[in-house]
Amino acid sequence: MRRIIVLSFISLDGVIQAPGRPEEDVSGGFNYGGWSVPYSDEVLSAVMEEQFGQPFDLLLGRTTFEIWADYWPHQNGGDNPFNKATKYVASNTLTEHPWEGSVFLSGDVAEKVRELKQQEGPDLQVYGSSVLLQTLMQHDLVDEYWLKIYPITLGIGKRLFQEGTMPAAFSLFESKTSPSGVIVASFKRAGDVETGSFA
Repeated sequence: MRRIIVLSFISLDGVIQAPGRPEEDVSGGFNYGGWSVPYSDEVLSAVMEEQFGQPFDLLLGRTTFEIWADYWPHQNGGDNPFNKATKYVASNTLTEHPWEGSVFLSGDVAEKVRELKQQEGPDLQVYGSSVLLQTLMQHDLVDEYWLKIYPITLGIGKRLFQEGTMPAAFSLFESKTSPSGVIVASFKRAGDVETGSFA
């Protein structure tokens, strides 16, 4: 069974929009694109290299796919893990693209993702894709979150956890702090939410 792993660069107030470039995603009047870049350091680089170094396929929303398809096919002479991965794209409007290895999912995306999880193959990594993420979380399809939590608040922008997120418990299985103050924290699904009382 394949895991669905959400890899997010996230601000303290939960924003995941456009961490990498100023013009990456300006929808909603977002003008802080590239907010993660000033915090880059050797620890974060090593973490990303390790996470990119294992076999994976991609599960992306249409907007993130189009942003990536404009950038990644041309990086490192085409020799990068995103070119090699199969890219599963949730979209009811986009049905084909010249980026090699792109497969489009339309209709009941949650059911199609469940089917993907049951197949043999590498884990499915999700980046960005704020709309798709809400569908995955509402249907309890996320197995792990690999988060990079940045010491910054942005006030506006697309957020990772929105109304409708399925209540779920997770356990922390890896954490470290980078010299620039970014907390790298990885969580895996750990059953249902439990409650109690201090009284």
